[in-house]
Amino acid sequence: MKSMTLTPSGTRQLLEELGHLPNKRLGQNFLIDGNIVRKSVELAKVTKEDIIVEIGPGLGTLTTSLLATGATVYAIEMDKALFQHLMTEVFPMADERLHLIEGDALDHPLANFSPSADQPFKIVANLPYAISTPWIEKILTVNPPEKMVLMLQTETAQRYVSTEGSKQFGSISIFLQSVYDTNLGHKVASSCFYPKPDVGSSLLCLERKKDIFLFSKTAKTLIRNLFQHRRKQLGARLKTFPEESGTKWLNDLEENGFSAQNRAEDIPISLWQKLNGYL
Repeated sequence: MKSMTLTPSGTRQLLEELGHLPNKRLGQNFLIDGNIVRKSVELAKVTKEDIIVEIGPGLGTLTTSLLATGATVYAIEMDKALFQHLMTEVFPMADERLHLIEGDALDHPLANFSPSADQPFKIVANLPYAISTPWIEKILTVNPPEKMVLMLQTETAQRYVSTEGSKQFGSISIFLQSVYDTNLGHKVASSCFYPKPDVGSSLLCLERKKDIFLFSKTAKTLIRNLFQHRRKQLGARLKTFPEESGTKWLNDLEENGFSAQNRAEDIPISLWQKLNGYL
């Protein structure tokens, strides 16, 4: 199958033919730069043996490039008109390698792909920016993909890769970096999309660590709560912890040069992982 990259005028024309206006609420900014599409596929090192999950395929630009490698693609599209377009124009040409569903990616974060234990797969997606963080958190479960290449709002991507001591460091930084090595490698100009988004975009490459660390639901809830009150010192917030857990973790902090006077953003990921063990 040949890849398909649409020009700005070609994208406008196709949308007009479909009678479709880009939906800002759904984050519909269509990628129209073939170089960025190729860069995404190259960063993911897609081969014909790969299983790829794509979120929000839209008009099919990235989808057809993924299929052109020989890979199998599982994709989910929320917009009914775009889903019908993909079923009519892309699905019949995919040699049964495209598994496409209509729905919300927050309900089906892997587009109905059900990996068996330790089954390798990758995610390559131009993510709708509004769902990026809640969707990422759903991905960080028992069997996260071996690699992800994601188009994200630059501000969001910077949060994902930030480290302790930064104002951008937060709970999602901790959860994501406990599973993936991160590489914020490529900024993407607004002119690469139609319509042009109001925010900057970046390609983020995530490579699963050899030894991953997954937080419990209880730990995630407590850590999120601490960062929601990030201006407060940890001592004030530790009162909400189970007493024994809070005491043990505070001892760990003090052994590593921190104290109850520190704020959540000061604490390195390794110590957040220790907290998980006490819960």
